[in-house]
Amino acid sequence: MFYKIDKFLNFFYRYSGYIASFFLILILVFIVTGIASRVFGFYIRGLTEYSGYSLATASFLALAYTFNENGHIRITLFLDKAEGGVLRFLSIWCLAISTFFSGFLAFYFIKMWIVSIQLGERSQGADEILLWIPQTGVAIGAIIFFVCILHNFLKLFIKKHND
Repeated sequence: MFYKIDKFLNFFYRYSGYIASFFLILILVFIVTGIASRVFGFYIRGLTEYSGYSLATASFLALAYTFNENGHIRITLFLDKAEGGVLRFLSIWCLAISTFFSGFLAFYFIKMWIVSIQLGERSQGADEILLWIPQTGVAIGAIIFFVCILHNFLKLFIKKHND
C-alpha cells in the first residue's frame, strides 16, 4: 500500500513542478508584454505585480519537486563522512527538523491566506488585486512541500521495516 501512495506522491510532486514551470512561462509572458507595451506606447497596469506573484507561486510549487529530485542544497559534508547508525541518526534528525519547519511554514501560510480572505486585503500595486488570489499558489506549494518532506521522513522508517 505504501508503494502505491509513494508512486502517487512522486507523480504529484512531478506535476507540481510542471505547474511551477507554467508560472515561469507566465513570468516571461508578463515581462515581454510589458516591454512590448512600452515600445508601442501604452501601459498595462499590474504586469510587474503579476510577475512577482507568478515568481512566488512558481518558487513554492517547485519546492517539493526539487526536494524530491535531490535538487536542493543539502548538507552532505557530514552525511558523506557518516556511516551506519550515525548516518541514520543524522538523516532522521535532519528530516525531523525539516518536517517541523516546513509544517510550521505551511501552517502560517494557510493562516495568512485565511486572514487575507477575511479582511479582503488588496495589493498595494496599480491593480489592487485581492491578496488571497496570489497567496493561494504559495500556500498550496508550502503544503505540498510539507507533504514531500513528511513523505521522505516516513520513508526512512518504512524502508527500515522492509529491509
